Amino acid sequence: MNAKLKHLDDILAQFSEGLSKCNTNQELLDWKSKFIGKQGSLNEVLKNLKDLSEADRKIFGPKANATREAIETQWQTKQLQLERTMIDEELKKNKIDIFLRDSITANAPLKGAMHPTYLVQRRIEDIFLSMGFEILDGPHIEDDFHNFTALNIPKDHPARDMQDTFWFKDKLHLLRTHTSTIQIRGMKERTPPMRFVGPGKVFRCERTDATHEMCFHQLEGMMVGENITVSNLIYFMQTLLKKIFRRDMETRLRPGFFPFVEPGFELDIRWKKPIATTARDRHSGWLELLPCGMIHPEVLRAGGIDPKKYSGFAFGLGLDRLVMVNNGINDVRHFHSADLRFHEQFSI
Repeated sequence: MNAKLKHLDDILAQFSEGLSKCNTNQELLDWKSKFIGKQGSLNEVLKNLKDLSEADRKIFGPKANATREAIETQWQTKQLQLERTMIDEELKKNKIDIFLRDSITANAPLKGAMHPTYLVQRRIEDIFLSMGFEILDGPHIEDDFHNFTALNIPKDHPARDMQDTFWFKDKLHLLRTHTSTIQIRGMKERTPPMRFVGPGKVFRCERTDATHEMCFHQLEGMMVGENITVSNLIYFMQTLLKKIFRRDMETRLRPGFFPFVEPGFELDIRWKKPIATTARDRHSGWLELLPCGMIHPEVLRAGGIDPKKYSGFAFGLGLDRLVMVNNGINDVRHFHSADLRFHEQFSI
């Protein structure tokens, strides 16, 4: 019996040694067949299993099965390694240089540039992540419920007219007019306490001038939990502005009306105009930057949250305006101009 068991070990050792020399799929298949095929050496050994005593079969049988499983495992591992090698070699052969070369600069690749709004968005996301917020996303095409009704803006509310909505022909869907829609989806998918922000592109049928575009970017967010107050709102907004501008910012809260918050505020920052052409311009003024407030109970209900138990604050930030303030840009239309002279200023 010991000799038979040793024979199984020899078969496995022989298989392992030869397996390392296989370099093609066909060689792998042939080598596997030589051991566990119909005429394979292991199967030939198993044919004699019936000639063993019952006691020997109880020892030899499990050993033979273990040998077969070891052969199968080693073969599959080798096959995966071979496939990866073949794929890597094929990729090397077909490698494409995606850089546009400039003969004037000795074939050096041109520097790419990220959009300034994206740079600010990514930076703000990092700030909120450091404060324990989630980053959420939502669809550009929305329905009436998420864009208006759930935000306490019923069909006869004047705020609908103020937002100059792009409606689809079915009158049921629209291009979202604000990223507050992400807040509704976020509340319905979570349970308090929660804190998250939702950046994204929004659309309004507005006039186009130096400070207005039909397509622009917002970042809205909220915090919901027990005993959330205006003090929490002020703390997080001031912390955000300090990290954005890298200095303490003088701020003020003014009363503001928004259907989805009560009370609502306009948060202004003290700033200087980027281009001071007159003495009046050189004086600091207040810039409306951050509408915010305590979430309206109806909005909490629409998100499946009990307003008697939980409270929260919400805020919105215009990313394009923030980029303009932070970089001294005086015309928002540059953001969509595709003018390389503008974008290359933000090259990486």
